[in-house]
Amino acid sequence: MEDKKIVFIASECQPFFASGGLGDVIGSLPQKIASASEATVSVILPLYSKINPAWRNKLLYVGQMTVQLAWRKQYCGIFKYEAKDVTYYFLDNEYYFKRSNFYGYFDDGERFAFFAKAGLDAILYLNLKPNIVHCHDWQTGLVPVYRRTHYGDNPVFARTKFVFTIHNIEYQGIFANDWDVLEDTFGISRFDSHLLEYKGSINIMKGAMETSHIVTTVSPTYAKEILSPEYAHGLEYEVERVKHKLVGILNGIDKKFYSPSKDKALFVNYNSKSVENKVENKIELQKMLNLPVDKSIPLIGMVTRLVAHKGLDLVKGMIEELLIEKVQIVMLGTGDIHFEGYFKDLENKFGSKLRVIIAYNPDLSRKIYGASDIFLMPSKAEPCGLAQMIASRYGSIPIVRETGGLADSIKDFSGENGNGYTFAEYSSGALLSTLRRALNDYQNPDDWMKKVHTVMETDFGWTKSAKEYLKMYEQVLKQ
Repeated sequence: MEDKKIVFIASECQPFFASGGLGDVIGSLPQKIASASEATVSVILPLYSKINPAWRNKLLYVGQMTVQLAWRKQYCGIFKYEAKDVTYYFLDNEYYFKRSNFYGYFDDGERFAFFAKAGLDAILYLNLKPNIVHCHDWQTGLVPVYRRTHYGDNPVFARTKFVFTIHNIEYQGIFANDWDVLEDTFGISRFDSHLLEYKGSINIMKGAMETSHIVTTVSPTYAKEILSPEYAHGLEYEVERVKHKLVGILNGIDKKFYSPSKDKALFVNYNSKSVENKVENKIELQKMLNLPVDKSIPLIGMVTRLVAHKGLDLVKGMIEELLIEKVQIVMLGTGDIHFEGYFKDLENKFGSKLRVIIAYNPDLSRKIYGASDIFLMPSKAEPCGLAQMIASRYGSIPIVRETGGLADSIKDFSGENGNGYTFAEYSSGALLSTLRRALNDYQNPDDWMKKVHTVMETDFGWTKSAKEYLKMYEQVLKQ
C-alpha cells in the first residue's frame, strides 16, 4: 500500500468514546494498518460531547465548513488529533452531537445523514484524496450512497474505492419509506430511491451494500451465516445479491490495551510466565463482592448484554442446576428487564455462589477477566465477539457456542490447536454438559494450568487481520 491513502469513517473509536466492539476495532485497526504498511491513514469521527475531557483538550482546530443536507445548511467544525501514524478528524456540530448518549434518538437518521455527508465534505475540505474510504455499520452507510448520488462526477472520488463493514447486521438503519424521509431528511432524490428501498422501507445498510465496492463482515463464518434468514435479520436477499463482493475478516484486539501485565484495573498483575499470580485477583474479587473466599472454587465470569441472542435464555435454562455444583458465578451487564430481574432474584436464592451486577462498568469487567477461571459466551449469534479474545488474554478459558466469530476464534480442546471449550447445539443441555466438562478438567490443576498457558499465548492481535485487510484493499484497487 505504498503511497496509498486510507480514510476510515466510523461513529465510535477508543480511547475517545466507545459503547462496544466497534469502538475497539476503530481504536486498533487503523493504527495497525498504518504500522503494517506505508499508507497514510486517517479516521473521521463525530465530536460527541461525551468525548473524554482529557482528549477534548488535546484537539487542534483545523477549520469549519457548511454542510448541505437537503434544504439545511449546517455548521461543521473540524478538529484533529495525531497519534501513532494516524490522524483523527472530529466533526463538530452541537445540534447533532451534544447528547447524553451516542444513539437512540428520534432524529438518528438525520444525525448520521449529516455525519455521512460531512465526512465526504471533510475529505474534500482537507484535500485527503483517498484511495480507500472504509465505512463501518449503518451510521456511516450513507457515505457510499452519497458518493453515488451527490459526488458521482467529482474527480477526487473518481478512483476511490468504498469499503463497507457490517459489524452487526441486526442494526440496519431502517426508516419509513416516504418522500419526506428520503428527500427532506436524507436529501436523496426519489429517482435514486431504489438504492435504499428494501421490503417497503428505507434501509441504510442495504444502500451501503448496494453502493460499496466491497462489503466485509467481522468474521469469515458470519459472512456465510448472514446468507441465511436465521442470521440476516431480513436482509438475506440483499446479502445474496452482493455475495460476489462479500468478504469475512476476523477482528482482533489491541494487545497493549488488554494486557494483564499492565492493566491498572487488576488487583495483581501477571502474564503467562507468572500466571500463578492470577489467583490473587480471584481472592480479591471474592472479597470485593462479598463471596466466600476460596481460591479452589472455580469462578465463572460473564461480561455481556443481558439479551436473548447472547444466550441468556440458555443460561437461564440451566443455571440453577449448575449452582448445585462447587462453583461461583459473576455476571456483569445490562439488558432486557426480565433477564435483569430473573438473575438478580436468583442472586438472593444463591447468595454464596452468584453475583449479578446490573451495570456497564469497564473497570469491573477487567477485574472479572482477571479473576475468573472460565468465561462464558453461549451466544445464539455473534458476528465476531471480542470478549472471548480478551478473556483468553487474561487466562480465563472461554466456553463458546460454535457460531460466527466464536467458531473462528475458539477451537475445542478435544481437537487440534484447541484453545477453549465449544458446543454446537443451541440448548441449555449442551451448554451445561460443556460446563461440566470444563469443571471436571479444573480438578486437575497441572492440566488446567497448561490450558491457561495455551489460551494466554493464543495470538488475537491485529497483525494477521491487518494483512488480510491490506490484501483486500490492494485487490479492490485493481478492479
